Amino acid sequence: MFRSAFALPALGIPALGMLLALLAGCAAPTAGAPAALPSDDGHGDIAGATEVSEPSLGLTTVDPEGAVSHLDLLDEEVTGLGAIAPPSTVTGDGRYLFASGPGGVTVVDSGRWTWDHVDHFHYYVAEPRIVGTVRGEGPATVATTNSSTSGGTGVFFADTGEAVLLDTEALSKGELAELFRLEVEPHDGLVVPVGSFALVTEAQSPGAAGAVAGTVTVHDESGMPVPGASAECADARGTITTRVGAVIGCADGALLATVDAGAVVLERIAYPEDATAPPATAFANREGRPTVAGLAGDAGIWLLDTRERSWTLLPAPAPLVQVTAVDDAAQHVLALSADGRVLVLDGATGAVLAETAPLVAESLATGAGAPLLIADQQRAYLNAPAERRLYEIDFADAARIAREFETPTAPSSVVGSGR
Repeated sequence: MFRSAFALPALGIPALGMLLALLAGCAAPTAGAPAALPSDDGHGDIAGATEVSEPSLGLTTVDPEGAVSHLDLLDEEVTGLGAIAPPSTVTGDGRYLFASGPGGVTVVDSGRWTWDHVDHFHYYVAEPRIVGTVRGEGPATVATTNSSTSGGTGVFFADTGEAVLLDTEALSKGELAELFRLEVEPHDGLVVPVGSFALVTEAQSPGAAGAVAGTVTVHDESGMPVPGASAECADARGTITTRVGAVIGCADGALLATVDAGAVVLERIAYPEDATAPPATAFANREGRPTVAGLAGDAGIWLLDTRERSWTLLPAPAPLVQVTAVDDAAQHVLALSADGRVLVLDGATGAVLAETAPLVAESLATGAGAPLLIADQQRAYLNAPAERRLYEIDFADAARIAREFETPTAPSSVVGSGR
């Protein structure tokens, strides 16, 4: 079991439930698990799932041996989900955990998710499960949309050049169904879902060792390329989906893909003309928000506002290993420093507003795992593999440690769920 230590005893479970409810703009909370809601003429009714009154937020972790556990952040209950092959990388999309390991990518369904209905949200709880493995060789990169029940999920195997698009609706029913599997030149590539389409990268220098992507082509859900729908994207790296559309990082900026009148529109968002900072190669933000953050090498932090189609470069107050954009009214940006501190930054100036003590210094120094900083509207979460801790941080309250959870094994990977 996880064991929690509260920094503020007054923050009990009912109070936390109220906070999470207010955070999501939902109905008044109840103590313990979220209350089930009756469906209204079938609206929001999903087979095998219960609609609840507030988001059932949690953290799904994998330890070095492949044991998967889920921590419910409302009632602190821990559920063991089983074991998978020890993964090399883990990513998540708010519901699913994708673990790249020997033989392919294993998919774990946390059974917790939020459905964005544009002007309001629906929250669901179902039985968690290990769905299965998408077969492939070598390291894989996974890209998803913000929907946990529709569209596609992209998987790209760099060593073999296999580009796979999974049916997310089938995934929500516990099935692994491939909409397409293409073979392209091996390279460090991506399959990025956009609506009912997918962007597939192509090698910049086919046949070269360690080839990178240079072109992005739109494919329909059967895998056929859409005539005339492609764009150059030199050294394409990093992708994220925002409320506006899907982003792919390029050497000279980013490609933003949106769907208009049933067709994919590709827009180039170039870096400022006088920019000398390295390009961003990875992006992170609070789930679904329009602004994303990425490291600009050692030069600072790139912020990309996909709604305004603009870049901002913030100074780095210290050597950083990770950044994420909260994109709230206060424009908070969170950063993990190379010495293990969590920094709260002003997204307009880059000024340090608050910081924690070094929480993951041992993990970063020893490479014992991969600390990941997860942003919500009023809380941040951080796994500390070597320290065997999970931290909940109130970044708006002087980076106060609101809760910490001791773990019986190293939480070497973590993803947020219920978002």
